[in-house]
Amino acid sequence: MSDRRPGVVLFLTAGDPDLATTERLLRSADEHEVDWVELAVPFPDSPTDGPTIRRSADRALGGGVGMVDVLSLVARVRPTLRHSRIALLTDWSATLREVGMGEGLTAVHHSGADAVLVHGLPPRMRAEHDRVTSALGLAVVTTCYAGVSDERTLRAAANGAPAYIYLVSKYGRTGGTLDTANDAVATTVSRLRAWTTAPIAVGFGVRDSTHLDAIGAAGADAAVIGTACVEAVEEGIGGDVLGSFEAFLSRLGLLRKISSRV
Repeated sequence: MSDRRPGVVLFLTAGDPDLATTERLLRSADEHEVDWVELAVPFPDSPTDGPTIRRSADRALGGGVGMVDVLSLVARVRPTLRHSRIALLTDWSATLREVGMGEGLTAVHHSGADAVLVHGLPPRMRAEHDRVTSALGLAVVTTCYAGVSDERTLRAAANGAPAYIYLVSKYGRTGGTLDTANDAVATTVSRLRAWTTAPIAVGFGVRDSTHLDAIGAAGADAAVIGTACVEAVEEGIGGDVLGSFEAFLSRLGLLRKISSRV
């Protein structure tokens, strides 16, 4: 294992609290060399999200933000980013199913997004998803769970030619706290390493620099920070969202330039 500081993947809901603010946050993340931003097309009632991220999606949806708006934002901002890459998260039932797999993923590709993560993709649609992303040359984010996913699932995540593997530290809803003594994370990272050289990013409950250090010690390449990042945005609403976001980056030690791990 290593005690190096891992790279960072930040989760943001596009349009929270509005698209202009999301653009400023993306540019700030890039300035401070955040490796990836997992940018979510807002959708309602996610069963895997806790109240913080649900409120974030509700604010964006209340502002009328949808797939077309988010893709336009990505197309405008992505060519100007020097460091950060964008993984677009879109929900199958709420967003992608309506336009169809081929048309929807083609639009994601044409926007300039670096990768896609389809939330709630039914197993019966997996083959078509893989065929379309492969034909487009669109990278994907694959997912698996530490201590829960069986070998078949881990191998599928590792062999899916991912932009990165999102290793969820524990099963449940977003909004908890990482268990830094969870040996299952390090064990699962080690198992994945046997099958892939793709970067491995650990998330669910990552809130502070201590968690970043624990994830680096577990041998992972990056940490995915969701709820804590969205909380920083929420705390700034009605005041200075960008200032709140950058204060959050400062607490993580990310306002200094860090080398890319992903």
